[in-house]
Amino acid sequence: QLQVEESGGGLVQAGGSLRLSCAASGRTSRNYGMAWFRQAPGKEREFVAVKRWSGAGTYVSPSVKGRFIISGDNARSTVYLQMNNLKPEDTAVYYCAASSRLYYSSSTYYTEIPYDSWGQGTQVTVSS
Repeated sequence: QLQVEESGGGLVQAGGSLRLSCAASGRTSRNYGMAWFRQAPGKEREFVAVKRWSGAGTYVSPSVKGRFIISGDNARSTVYLQMNNLKPEDTAVYYCAASSRLYYSSSTYYTEIPYDSWGQGTQVTVSS
């Protein structure tokens, strides 16, 4: 089983940058992908970005594309979310998730379906 833990949230002014980190532990050999989701107050949790370890690479939601970059190491143990040009609407709790399930459809990894390990979340607040 996988466990994940996020770090790196905080308070930043609009236009600033933050980098979030997520470390996975446990059976990382069965870690097929790690993703970031976020949940703003009063809203549903939404997909932000994913890094898959085999072939499919990375994908970033159109809502943050061009500002957020996801990357990770080859040991399948850590992913990073570099967030640039932050806006007040990026304020949310950011969650890291890992999947020990292999799906052949890439788009499945843009939903919560594959993810069976979740972190507790880290708060990102962007002031105007």
